[in-house]
Amino acid sequence: MSQSLYNLTSAEVAACLARVPIAVLPFGSVEQHGPHLPNGTDTIAAEMVAEQVASELDALLVPIGPYGVTPIHAGHPGTVSLRRSTFEALLSDVCEEMVTMGAERFVFVNWHEGNIAAMDAVATDIQKLHDEVRVVTAHACYVAQRLYADQGGELTHGGGLEALAVLAFDPDLVHIERAGESTRPAKAAAMDAMRRSREVYGYITDVTEIDPDGWYGDPGWATAELAADFAPAVAAEIVSRVKTIFDLWT
Repeated sequence: MSQSLYNLTSAEVAACLARVPIAVLPFGSVEQHGPHLPNGTDTIAAEMVAEQVASELDALLVPIGPYGVTPIHAGHPGTVSLRRSTFEALLSDVCEEMVTMGAERFVFVNWHEGNIAAMDAVATDIQKLHDEVRVVTAHACYVAQRLYADQGGELTHGGGLEALAVLAFDPDLVHIERAGESTRPAKAAAMDAMRRSREVYGYITDVTEIDPDGWYGDPGWATAELAADFAPAVAAEIVSRVKTIFDLWT
């Protein structure tokens, strides 16, 4: 079991950070995911993986709240987006408090692409302010995309991998029957590939540019068998890379 800031006493938090000065923070968003998945899908996925990561690192799990930066889903019922300035202020304050408590390493576990710019800004700022502090960011959604690609898993909005994450958390929250036929607009995959490129990329400012209904993919790909190992599998990949990066700073 991970040690969550929420569940520990003050003395227990101090003892945890004195033993292992690592804080693991999950990041997601609250946004529409079609008629078949909950609005909190990204946060559910991030928190589930982060809990496993914290457990494997014997680190402190520091929940930061469900909301993220997601203006591209604005106007869809259930979507709640923070401004970048709000998100960055919240994250900065939490990190500063954790440094004061003794945290020297941070692991950011993210499932929502809209958070990336703000997370990167805060991570570099916190390292500049504190010479002894280092931050590693893990985009769990991309790790899952790589892990499950050979089995047909795709990182689409509301599709197979996101259905798999929620299925792993609580099958009662997944309503594949409401999704109807799997949807794949002609340019959807290309638009996602474009905005995720590491070399040359453009921007999506409204999810309906990808699909008029705000989601696409094949949520029916997700199965209970695959879901059983979802969080441990993604977390193991993240922990392995995190340890390698931490070793560079020792």
